Amino acid sequence: MPEPRGTEVRHPLVELTLARVRELVREPEAVFWVFVFPIVLTAILGLAFRSRPPEALPVAVVEGPASAARLAALSSEPALKPEALGEAQARAALARGRVVLVVSAGEPPEYVYDPTQPESRAARLAVDAALQRAAGRQDSFTPGAVEITEPGARYVDFLVPGLLGMNLMGTGMWGVGFSLVVARNGKLLKRLVAAPARRSQLLAAQLIARLVFLVPEAGALLLFAWLALDVPMRGSALLLGAVSLFGALAFTGLGLLTAARPRTIEGVSGIMNLVMVPMWVFSGIFFSTERFPAAIQPFVQALPLTALNDALRGVILQGTGLSAVLPEMAILTVWGVLSFVLALKFFRWQ
Repeated sequence: MPEPRGTEVRHPLVELTLARVRELVREPEAVFWVFVFPIVLTAILGLAFRSRPPEALPVAVVEGPASAARLAALSSEPALKPEALGEAQARAALARGRVVLVVSAGEPPEYVYDPTQPESRAARLAVDAALQRAAGRQDSFTPGAVEITEPGARYVDFLVPGLLGMNLMGTGMWGVGFSLVVARNGKLLKRLVAAPARRSQLLAAQLIARLVFLVPEAGALLLFAWLALDVPMRGSALLLGAVSLFGALAFTGLGLLTAARPRTIEGVSGIMNLVMVPMWVFSGIFFSTERFPAAIQPFVQALPLTALNDALRGVILQGTGLSAVLPEMAILTVWGVLSFVLALKFFRWQ
């Protein structure tokens, strides 16, 4: 039957994309998690790791015959915050994290600390130096010190690209995956079977709608980091946009794949957590991936979030060019294409 005169007939892909965009815009929760939450999280972490003098390390001196002299020696060290405690109290304070090192009452003293904690190792060196000087040791020389406070070399500068990568992963997977499962659970996808739309068009519409929000999503976070936290933007804005685009495509593909089969929110939540938790841990959001053993580095470097975070940090903090981030963009491309192809194969309407 011919369409009534004056009725505009649009391609199914266009209609599905517009429907998904309207759905996102009309959801206050989606707007909050995509735009507001990343800025709030960045502001909180930026405040926590802002440039400021380091806090004195809390240490406990076990009460005993030499505790008064040791307490006086440690109190002269600005990097330490000593207090005298009974032995049981000192061990309890160490176990609860209230102090990072305990100086025993014996002679010579023993240092009780956790060598896996950087603060404990730093306290051990500072405590030993202060007590050795109090016992008469003379330093051969007084070293100079250069404190790094310039933008680009601070922890908050390292953190912002990781938060951007984490947000691109989260919105790409949760936003796309949840919408498909909700539509499947509400029988909406079943109705689309009778519509003139193929599964490839439905999945492509989800992907395109996700990209519509990419520029304001990434731009809002980076603009806030630049204005409020003085995070430098040293690379090409065009290359930064390309890296973000490849990252968004990769994680949207993974979101489509994880939502290809599940019928319930609980089911897709479990699958997504299974996919995302390893990347939260291994992909260098809050600390460098170099901390992991060499044996698992191939696995770590193959993760899409690792590639995205490395490329973002290279462009934002170091001003690297296209040739330097091509390997990371290739990894993201493989993940995105493979996920989309598999999603097409395994997708079901109901």
